[in-house]
Amino acid sequence: MYSQEEMSRSLTRRHFFGRSGLGLGSAVLVQMLGGDQNQAMASAGQGSGGILKSLHFAPKAKRVIYLFMSGGPSQMDLWDYKPLLNERNGQELPESVRAGQRLTGMSGNQSTLPLAGSLFKFAKHGRNGTWVSELLPHTAKVVDDLCIIRSMHTEAINHDPAITFFQTGSQIAGRPSIGSWLSYGLGSSNENLPAFCVLVTKGGSGQPIYSRLWGSGFLPSVHQGVQFRAGKDPVLYLNNPLGVSGQSRRQMLDRLRELHELRFEETLNPEINARIAQYEMAFRMQTSVPEVTDMSDESESTFEMYGPDSREPGTFAANCLLARKLAERDVRFIQLFHRDWDHHTDLPNGIVTQCKATDQACAALIRDLKQRGMLEDTLVVWGGEFGRTSYSQGKLTADNYGRDHHPRCFTMWMAGAGIQKGLVYGETDDFSYNIVDKPMHVHDLHATMLYLLGIDHELLNYKFQGRRYRLTDVHGVVNREILV
Repeated sequence: MYSQEEMSRSLTRRHFFGRSGLGLGSAVLVQMLGGDQNQAMASAGQGSGGILKSLHFAPKAKRVIYLFMSGGPSQMDLWDYKPLLNERNGQELPESVRAGQRLTGMSGNQSTLPLAGSLFKFAKHGRNGTWVSELLPHTAKVVDDLCIIRSMHTEAINHDPAITFFQTGSQIAGRPSIGSWLSYGLGSSNENLPAFCVLVTKGGSGQPIYSRLWGSGFLPSVHQGVQFRAGKDPVLYLNNPLGVSGQSRRQMLDRLRELHELRFEETLNPEINARIAQYEMAFRMQTSVPEVTDMSDESESTFEMYGPDSREPGTFAANCLLARKLAERDVRFIQLFHRDWDHHTDLPNGIVTQCKATDQACAALIRDLKQRGMLEDTLVVWGGEFGRTSYSQGKLTADNYGRDHHPRCFTMWMAGAGIQKGLVYGETDDFSYNIVDKPMHVHDLHATMLYLLGIDHELLNYKFQGRRYRLTDVHGVVNREILV
């Protein structure tokens, strides 16, 4: 599963002497800077284990925290204020608006598509008077730190391909996830923690969240995401079995390394080296994971800021707090998954529940990063895999409605490193059904995220089965209008 280029880089004498030269140069740089080797490598633009020799641009972001709202939050109930929907509540969606666009099988056979106005009130917030739903009172208070993108659009209309598209740049499973691409390109800034960490809110009954969403695909397996869980074992199979001491584990790993090195000499398979690296990382994580997941050093005011759920491991609020702790330790890419935004029926009750679970913690994360001086070099992203329809799926009543999947337009927000503050970007029509100004595609989002990290999205690629792949596949444009 490795490209010939990767194999050659691992095996050739030229690569050996090149690495030796780099090692000597780094040693000299260490002495010049008076620091350790990892710091010197980072200063030289090398990172730790990344494939890029140097960054393509001056980076604005050192790390990313991606808050993924799985299921598809309803944009017109949260961010995209559309009073016309309330005025025309119950009337048929105009054919001129739909224009024959594809519907899912869940509402495509309905005899009528009645418009459903939001039951929730909107008000203006912040310096620029940004419309925000009453469901997000905490996030509304930090709206001046956000860039709200109302003109996102995607290609998939069903959950699995849509989520896969956001994570990997392809609707077809098997490609590397965005965090894996960053680990591959930039490596890790912390040798004791993975470059890519994943946190999934416990419980929930929505669309499934599965490990291939943070898989490394055809990239070396060392770049896959590592999931942290609630409970006494945050990372599975990390602790030593009963009766096995740390010294015994160290000796076992040393002998195992020797055996793997012998095997590598026979087979020349780079995956063996990746396996050794994973074993060594797991050994170091036996100390680093308990330390980073220990919340005893957090103040009462911090728990109050994130909300009462932050004291319960595995909740979204607790995961937001843990994400900040991982960011403090320079984990490169931290992704939180929160389910149950898929409101085909009973949306008013369902969306209230999800906003109560996430609103305060999202705002607290922004405030916490900001007060620690970390928002300047941390990119925070919030959003789901698509939006919801302005018409009701199923029966529309005075106090209830549902909404189907809608990929044509939806809302996300970004904040932090290099992102304009207090900006509302893009515009949809009066029905929140089509984009009328400044569309932004999933590939554009990925290209922009990579740019903020100092990477040209067209140059971070990997040759696999005769073709060069990249996160943005064959298109994508950096959106400079939302950048500082």
